[in-house]
Parts: sequence; C-alpha cells; structure tokens
Amino acid sequence: MGRYNESSATEFILLGLPIRKEEQGLYYALFLAVYLTTLLGNLLIALLIRLDSRLHTPMYFFLSHLALTDISFSSVTAPKMLMNMLTHSQSISYAGCVSQVCFFLLFGSLDSFLLTSMAYDRYVAICYPLHYNIIMHQSLCFLLVIISWVLSSASALVHTLLLARLSFCEDNTLPHFFCDLSALLKLSSSDTTANELAIFPVGTVVITLPFLCILASYGRIGATILKAPSVKGICKALSTCGSHLSVVSLYYGAIIGLYFFPSPNDTNDEDVIVAVLYTLVTPMLNPFVYSLRNRDIKAALSYLLSRGTFSV
Repeated sequence: MGRYNESSATEFILLGLPIRKEEQGLYYALFLAVYLTTLLGNLLIALLIRLDSRLHTPMYFFLSHLALTDISFSSVTAPKMLMNMLTHSQSISYAGCVSQVCFFLLFGSLDSFLLTSMAYDRYVAICYPLHYNIIMHQSLCFLLVIISWVLSSASALVHTLLLARLSFCEDNTLPHFFCDLSALLKLSSSDTTANELAIFPVGTVVITLPFLCILASYGRIGATILKAPSVKGICKALSTCGSHLSVVSLYYGAIIGLYFFPSPNDTNDEDVIVAVLYTLVTPMLNPFVYSLRNRDIKAALSYLLSRGTFSV
C-alpha cells in the first residue's frame, strides 16, 4: 500500500515567503534591490582587492574569496525566488531542487571555512606580528582555500547523494522559498535515518569546529591584548578584527537561530524569515561592514575613483 502512494517526483511546489499576495510586488522590489546590492557590493570588494596592490595581503586574499562566495551563495536561492514571485509560479524541478540543495550546502560551508581562515590570519597578525609574513605565506593561504573547497564539496556531496536516494510522496509541497534539506527530509516517504545520522558529523566539521576555532582564535587575541593593555593596542585590535567579528556574528547568529532554535509552531514562518536573513541579508551586509569599518578598503576605493578607472 505504501508503494502505491509513492511517486517519482518530477517537481516540488515552493510556498515561498509568508506574505500576502497583494504585497508581493513590494517585496519583489525589496528583495531584488537586496540581491543586486549583494552582487554589486561583493563584486566591488573583489575588484578593489584585485586592482589595488596594497590589498594583496593574506587578509584581503581571504576576503576576496569570501566576497565571491557570498555572490554565489545568494545566487543559489535569490534568482529562483524572484522569478517565482514575478511569474506567480511556485514549481521547481526535481533536478533543480537537488542542485539547489547541493550548491546551498557547498557555498554555505565554504563561507564557514573562509571565516575560520580569516580568524586564524587575525590571530597570527596580533599574537605573532614579527613572524606574520613567515607564517602566512602565499602557499599556506592557497592551501587553506583549497582545503576549504575540498571539505565544503565533500559535505555537500554527502548530503546530496543521500538525498538523491529518497522517494517522495504525492504531497510535494515545501513550506519554504528554496529547497531546504530539513524540509525535504520531512517530506520524504523513505527512511531518512542515514540522512539524519549524517547531519551531526557533517555539521560538526562544517559549523561547530570552525566556530570553536574562531572562538579560540579570538580568545588568544584577547589574552594577548590583556597581557599589555593599552588604548592604542585595543584600538588597533578593534580596527583589525572588528569587521571580521561583525561578519562572524551575522553569519553564525543566523545559523544558530535557524538550526539550533527552530520555530516551535507548525507554520514554519519564523524559520523562513530567519532563512531570508541568512541567505540574502547577511551576504548583502558584508561589503558594507568591511567598507565602512576598514580604512584600507575606503582608501583603495578613493584611489581608484580618483584615477577614474577600473581597468586592470
């Protein structure tokens, strides 16, 4: 009887954001502006780092990769959401849904590892300033980025392969604006034990361990500053680490709110709203955080604007 009710799903229905139909035009314009700001802001950061030789340092090397990752991360969900709002269509193909899960996990994990690499860079810069250039050499920076890509790809591949083996019943409606892994597992008519068992170890490697490494790095930074406290030292640490701390707070704060404290009710509306902050708003804010609180970025922008060129 169970096999009769199962079907090979060819598409899913995304219910989208919890907004009234008459407000969709307003929210479409708002989220389009958010997405375009994300694209232009992060692209500007990446271009500034590429074009200004003064920004060719390990910290900005990681920042340029983070900016490009944020563009990719937003592009996994935003275009489809905007298209559905514009055309009033809620469907997404099975292949498109699985692909969305895969790339969402890939770039989300990559964000986490890059933020950890940036924290390590700040730790070395403040705790071992005289050995900074020796420790943070170009080969190590490339190695950290390669490791980030390998681990992110492996985590995304594990979940994607486990997801692809599941069957889905005739009720293929997802209460979300994108194909969220947890929502798909709830919808599946197959045994999801293996998928659920994979969530903890993979989540530990991708989220928990990087977060603990970031906390340890800033713990050591704080201890180093307190050994010889001075106004100048504290100001230097804040100027060096303030932007990164702000981005880490936005990124992990949204993840903790979404996955560690999910909505207790059945409507899922609160989780969808937090997901919007995590997938759309946070990547948009990153360029503002780094440009407004970073003298080097502002100086590079002023210099390039004064030259009147963005050519290589």
